[in-house]
Amino acid sequence: MIEERFEFTSAAKKRILTFLVAGIIALVLGIVLASTGGHHAEAGAHEGGHGAFHWSTRILANLWINNVYFTGIAIIGLFFVTIQYAAQAGWSAPIIRIPLAFSNWLPYAGVLMLGVFLLSGHKLFHWADHSVYEVGGAHYDAILDGKKAFFFWPLTDHPNIPVFFLARMVAYFVIWIVFFQLIKKYSQQEDINGGDSYWYIIRKYSAMFLVLFAITSSTSAWDWVMSADPHWFSTMFGWYVFASWWVTGLALIALIVVNLKDAGYLKMVNSNHLHDLGKFVFAFSIFWTYIWFSQFLLIYYANIPEETIYFVERLKSDKYAPVFFMNLFLNFVLPFLILMTRDAKRHAMFLKIVCTLVIVGHWFDFYLMFTPGMLKENGGFGFMEVGLFLIYGSAFMYVMLNGLSKMGLVAKNHPMLEESLHHHI
Repeated sequence: MIEERFEFTSAAKKRILTFLVAGIIALVLGIVLASTGGHHAEAGAHEGGHGAFHWSTRILANLWINNVYFTGIAIIGLFFVTIQYAAQAGWSAPIIRIPLAFSNWLPYAGVLMLGVFLLSGHKLFHWADHSVYEVGGAHYDAILDGKKAFFFWPLTDHPNIPVFFLARMVAYFVIWIVFFQLIKKYSQQEDINGGDSYWYIIRKYSAMFLVLFAITSSTSAWDWVMSADPHWFSTMFGWYVFASWWVTGLALIALIVVNLKDAGYLKMVNSNHLHDLGKFVFAFSIFWTYIWFSQFLLIYYANIPEETIYFVERLKSDKYAPVFFMNLFLNFVLPFLILMTRDAKRHAMFLKIVCTLVIVGHWFDFYLMFTPGMLKENGGFGFMEVGLFLIYGSAFMYVMLNGLSKMGLVAKNHPMLEESLHHHI
């Protein structure tokens, strides 16, 4: 049971390739519709801002959405692993390699994030347009001028390159990748050499990472998500983005565990482990809803215009209002009702359904965070969005599964494997 290795078969690669090709076809179809006038049905794009809206901006916005979404899943994998070590958890020992494999995406995510921003930052982020800082200019924005140090420090008379913003982006990925490589390295050495010394080393690095993650998860949410609406801010937003990332990561962990179990892997995993994963998804779907409602209620009750505009843009729009309510239905109502019973949390089919809904649902959550602020009424949902989601999802799964195949599927010398074998709830 403990010598299991995941085989990334050619059949699995072909399935991923099929989704990738489907994504490319959908993206091309969306581009054709947008560029030939079909975008009125596909996107509903029209003139806005200071000139005509171009469909290519919508592609850039979707690249950014998927970058942030899949980067979050990758870092949540490492976060899950470090929590297990810091809490001295034993139940998760047989599945710990699966979330660890998520973080193989981080180097690719860093390159994509930096590349997309350098290519399109001024088109997607209002604050990245240097003309808004030119006092007396036609586009001068006094509010953003007061915030420019957060993006452009050290300040110059004519800010152009957001040095401080880019430095933070690089720092986030360097920190995350370094800790991933350290934990991966000592986990592999534990497989080879045995003993509990590596467990203590990983636990030490896990505690260090959790402190840094507490900071970087919030500040990256401010940088990458909240700055899409630069005039608006919420003191709860770091928690909100983390909650969405976290429950998505948990759902993907559970989904992969269940599918690997069905494929004959993970012989140590039983219905009690599935029950724990189901409880995680159930509980943190409620936690996400709690953060969502708390933020919404405080803004609604205070009724301050510069705060309520965030929800007005989403609730008063024919494009975004349906997604706004679907977001709550997919991410709270269905997980809550389906996973309420004990048996549902232990049943593979229920977990597959709910986890798939949560993964898709929280993509829509990020879509709602970005699109109204970046594209205003030029946003939409169609072949472009489906295509890029499938492309990113296929790439992520290939990198993750390839990384998983290069380590033992079970941490065979983990000192708490025996405890996990007798796990019962």
